[in-house]
Amino acid sequence: MLPALLLAVALAPAPQEPAAAPAESAQTHIDAGLAQFRKRRFAKAEAHFREAVEAEPSSAPANWYLGYTTYKIAEPKRPFHPDKQKAAALFAKAYELDPAFRPAWGPRR
Repeated sequence: MLPALLLAVALAPAPQEPAAAPAESAQTHIDAGLAQFRKRRFAKAEAHFREAVEAEPSSAPANWYLGYTTYKIAEPKRPFHPDKQKAAALFAKAYELDPAFRPAWGPRR
């Protein structure tokens, strides 16, 4: 009886912590990215927006801000730089996800 009980305890799944809400995580990264963008720290902003997209791929704001930051980084480069095409694709995806999306650059309320 004891070996069976020990085996049952050993094979039982370990309790897991609840996963963080992806939308909350995405919004946290969007807010952090906007703060970095306002300081013109585009590479740091891009990293936060990329994390937001990974946390919530269907987020129009995350895709749009990542696209705009990608464009700002590529802006001084040649006119048809591939990163500008990536930015255009991200803009298109954002508006496909939410045609009414409008960027908000101020602090979130």
